[in-house]
Amino acid sequence: MPTPHYPSVGVRRALRKLGADLRDARRRHLPMAVVAERAFTSRSTLQRVEAGDTGVSIGIYAAVIHALGFLAHLQEIADISRDPVGQVLASGDLPKRVRIKRTPAPKSDD
Repeated sequence: MPTPHYPSVGVRRALRKLGADLRDARRRHLPMAVVAERAFTSRSTLQRVEAGDTGVSIGIYAAVIHALGFLAHLQEIADISRDPVGQVLASGDLPKRVRIKRTPAPKSDD
């Protein structure tokens, strides 16, 4: 039996907003039956996504996002270009000093 999961208030609030935004986007473009079919899910599960249900898997959320044409935005969520702390940590892995081997200058016969 899985361990019960009790998401924080912030997580629940974020999923409710995401669900409402997905619902609004769907209403502007497509009927519920079409989006559910494209996301390979049921209308009742789509209703749960649009309500921000924390029990729905992230895979279903991603399928709905894809069905609405927003998948590129999902791929950018944790991208390092949007993460200044990650950029600093990644640059910390770079060598501190780079030494270039110099080749001797050609001798000229004067």
